[in-house]
Amino acid sequence: MSTGQDETTAGSVADTAKQKKIAPALLRYRVLAYATGVWLLVLTAEMVAKYIFKVDNLPSWIAVVHGWVYFVYLLVTLDLAVKVRWPAGRTVGTLLAGTIPFLSFYVEHQRTKQVRRNFGL
Repeated sequence: MSTGQDETTAGSVADTAKQKKIAPALLRYRVLAYATGVWLLVLTAEMVAKYIFKVDNLPSWIAVVHGWVYFVYLLVTLDLAVKVRWPAGRTVGTLLAGTIPFLSFYVEHQRTKQVRRNFGL
């Protein structure tokens, strides 16, 4: 027979193990959400300068950097989504947040609050 205290201890150990997996995934997500947001703003500024103000000789590597940063953002976001078991809609919405200027900052803040609240981080 097990006592209530044994079950509580086992639950506490399981929660601690889950927190140890989620905390680094959340940190990776936060860093990449900010990096993606910053590079998207740089890319947007480049597009405005190029197509609206007709500025020549802009660096061509900005879009490539943003593309790779966004790709890594997708990977770390999927990693976090699997670990915290987000529903598909929330996962897709979070993934798409890196495609709209300033949205990645807002969504990152909301998802971080939610994960911290739900998992006691």
